[in-house]
Amino acid sequence: MRQLSELDASFLYLESDTAPMHIGGIYLFDAREREEPLAFSTFVAYLRSRLHVVPVFRQKLREIPLRLGLPYWVDDPDFSIERHLAYVNLGEHGQLTNLKGLAARILEEPLKRDRPLWHITFVDGFRYDDSDPDSEGFALIVKLHHAAIDAFSGEEILGKLLEYSPTPSPIHPPQPWEPRPEPSEERVYLQAGMNLVRKPFQFASLAATAAEATARGLVQKQLHKLPLPFPLFTAPHSPFNRQITANRKIVSTSLSLARLKALKANLGDVTLNDVVLGLCAEALRRYMENCKADGSRSLVAMTPISVRSKSLRRATGNQMSAMLLDLATNEPDPARRIQRIHWNAVASEPYQEAIAADRLTELVPSAMLALSARLYSELQIAQRYQPVFNVPITNVPGPQVPLYLQGAQLMSQYNTAPLFDSMGLVIVAVSYQGLLTVNFTLCPDVVPEGDSLAELMHESLSSIEKAASELPAEQHEPDLQQAPQGSLVEGALTVMEGVLKKTVRRFRTD
Repeated sequence: MRQLSELDASFLYLESDTAPMHIGGIYLFDAREREEPLAFSTFVAYLRSRLHVVPVFRQKLREIPLRLGLPYWVDDPDFSIERHLAYVNLGEHGQLTNLKGLAARILEEPLKRDRPLWHITFVDGFRYDDSDPDSEGFALIVKLHHAAIDAFSGEEILGKLLEYSPTPSPIHPPQPWEPRPEPSEERVYLQAGMNLVRKPFQFASLAATAAEATARGLVQKQLHKLPLPFPLFTAPHSPFNRQITANRKIVSTSLSLARLKALKANLGDVTLNDVVLGLCAEALRRYMENCKADGSRSLVAMTPISVRSKSLRRATGNQMSAMLLDLATNEPDPARRIQRIHWNAVASEPYQEAIAADRLTELVPSAMLALSARLYSELQIAQRYQPVFNVPITNVPGPQVPLYLQGAQLMSQYNTAPLFDSMGLVIVAVSYQGLLTVNFTLCPDVVPEGDSLAELMHESLSSIEKAASELPAEQHEPDLQQAPQGSLVEGALTVMEGVLKKTVRRFRTD
């Protein structure tokens, strides 16, 4: 059994019918170099032959009774690849717009918890080039639960499943797979008892679990009366921070990495990640102006930071830290804004010294974490008060060489991330073959006219390039803008732990 970390488990606890917590991807393949179209049966055989490189594909969750411990990954004795695959033929409707609409509907559905947490839809009839009716291709719509992977390990999995040669490799029959026996009830209860011995404080969290239903109603009545500690909820209100629905939309656009690198060189002491953040900040600022939203206060981003290169403790799971970063959207000069973003990052938590988020949460009992996460969502705390941050932005470096699936070249990929309550927009940027694709996962009921974000990215890049060319050769470094300090996970859990403790005390006295 491999136990989930607190961070991994938090994505299970945050999940609801309107907020499925899986990472998604749309992968577009050009099959014109193949002698014949790739059949769905060939894809199934190919994937079956590679399941061994990603063990979590054949593992399901095993819960610990009464939440005395975090869930475990165990081999699924009933695993069948067919339960995780679907086939769709777009026929005459093989345009990219229709494909994204299909993907949005598929990604709205949560993954089923009684099996390994992934699903792939093979889309036939897709034309990579809308202007060329003979541009045969296919697409994959992939869902992987955030409890199993983060965006960085997701790119690693993609590299393992695909090929680096345009010559199709032979599909060898897989070796017979024998699942390891599922742990017995006795072992599960023994493990729960051992957890109590190691972490006695978890026993106290049982009271919260038992009183969960009552506590939720009680807090809803008493929320405004409690002296809650909300100093960390300092991000401004924005159009993106409202209660979401189950509807999803995917908006994507691609930018030249060469242009971004030239811009980085022109701006001096900044990183390519600073440039990407600055681009997103300018596009969000322009969107807010179009919506006539108040932009007097700077937006705050949550930027995940991979610590996989330092820990390398396991092949999957979430090995990240997170920092809150002032995007300086109240700075009118978009070029100087990127320099300010760089200094805000330096002034808060340096990337190279980031602490793994699971280390920060390992002392928080799983029941406390579960109820805290759900209370944050269900009580709409980010709407009643100020949100912890306004938008998550993740920049994932991808391979700069072409990838293939049985001779069909991967041409583009569009990546999505989960939304949750009061977070109607998430940005994921992924580079591949000289392009940076910026993906906006949004709830259209919260972010109307979301399609405009794609064009705003291109306008923003041109605007920043122009502003950078007008900067004086010598200039003073910008004044440090103190960004919100500390880890997102640590801060949010501290606040919610306070909420829960006060709720339980009031429950006992009432």
